[in-house]
Amino acid sequence: MPVLPITRLEFKDKKVLVRCDFNVPIHEGKIQDPARIDASLDTIRYILEHGGSAVLCSHLGRPKERSAELSLKPVAEYLSKALGQKVALAPDCIGDHTGKMIEALKPGDAILLENLRFHKEEEANDRDFSHELARHKQVYVNDGFGSAHRAHASTVGVTRFISERAAGFLMMRELEALRAVTENPQRPSVAILGGAKVSDKIGLIRNLLTKVDAILIGGAMAYTFLKAQGVAVGRSRVEDDKLELAKELLAEAARKGVKIVLPSDHIVASAPEAGATPHTVSEIPSEMIGLDIGPDTAAAFIAEIARAKTVIWNGPLGLFEIPAFAGGTMRVGEALANQPGVISIIGGGDTAAAFAHAPWASKFTHISTGGGATLEYLEGRELPGVKALEV
Repeated sequence: MPVLPITRLEFKDKKVLVRCDFNVPIHEGKIQDPARIDASLDTIRYILEHGGSAVLCSHLGRPKERSAELSLKPVAEYLSKALGQKVALAPDCIGDHTGKMIEALKPGDAILLENLRFHKEEEANDRDFSHELARHKQVYVNDGFGSAHRAHASTVGVTRFISERAAGFLMMRELEALRAVTENPQRPSVAILGGAKVSDKIGLIRNLLTKVDAILIGGAMAYTFLKAQGVAVGRSRVEDDKLELAKELLAEAARKGVKIVLPSDHIVASAPEAGATPHTVSEIPSEMIGLDIGPDTAAAFIAEIARAKTVIWNGPLGLFEIPAFAGGTMRVGEALANQPGVISIIGGGDTAAAFAHAPWASKFTHISTGGGATLEYLEGRELPGVKALEV
C-alpha cells in the first residue's frame, strides 16, 4: 500500500501533529549538531505556509525520569530562530495545559511538545497515551525517519486516532534514497561496511548479498573475517563466537558471485586511544591492535568505487573519533563524494557523524538521518513507523 507524501494533504485551518527526530546532541544547553532539526525544516515550513498549525513532537535521549538535561527547550529556541517565528515549548506532550496551548494556535503557528519519553507510555505504544497525544489534531505527518523502526505511540499508536496522515519531505527523501539502492539498483552496486561487530550486521550482509556486486569490509568487524581466514590479527577486536558465521558469509558470497574485499594493510597501535603512535603494517604484530584500514586497502576500495554506479555505506572503516585513525574513512569518503555519476547513500549513525564536518560531504547523493532505522531497512525488515503511514 502507498505512503502519501505531504503534498497530497490539505492543511488549511488544521492542527497537524508532526513527528520529528530532534534527538540531537546537547551539551550544557547548547545544540552540538543541528542536522536532524535542519532536515525537517522544509516539512514544518510547508505546513505553516499552507495554513496549518504545526504541533511538533520528538524524543530526546533515554530518560528514566523527567529531567532538565533532556528537555527540548534548546530545540524550541533553535526552531524559533530557524523559522523566524516563536516556537513555544509546551510544558508536557499531553495534559490540559498543553491541550489549551494547542487549541489556542492560529494558522501558521507552531509549538513544540516536551520530550515524549518523559512518559514511559510512549515507548510502550500505550493506547490511552496515543489517544491523548492525538487529541486536538486533525492531521498526522511523520518526518522522523530516525525513529521509524520503533513501534511507539508517536510513530504508530496515534495513527489509530488520526485518519489523515502522510510522510514529510525528509521521510520521503529517506525512503526514495534507500529504495534506489535496494530495489533494482544501478549496477555495478557496491556496499561499504564498517563498524565494530559482525553480529550487528548479519542481517544486513545477508540481504545485501542479493543486491550488490561487491562488499568492502573495514572497521573492527573486518578482523573477525580475517581471523576466520587464518590471518593473524594481533590484539585486534574479534568476535570469536562469530568466526564460523564469518566463514559461512564468505562462502555464501562466493556462491553468489559477490566480491568481498577485506583489508590488506592496516593502521595499528598499542592501544585504541588518543596519543597512541600509529604504524602502517601489512601483517599485524601480536601486541598491536588494528584501528584503521591502511593506504593500500583504501586504494583498493577507491578502485571498486570508481567502477560502481551505486554505493551504500554503513559503518566507519576505523576508529574515526581519533584523528590518527580516521584517515581511511575520510580518504575513501572523499573519493566517493567526488566520484562522478555514482549514486552514493551514507547510512546514518556513526557513518554520518564521521563526515559531519567534511567540506565535500554535501556531494553525497544522500546522507541518512537514521541509524537503526536505516540498518533495519537495509536488512529488508519492515519499519513500523512507515507501515503505519500506509493508506
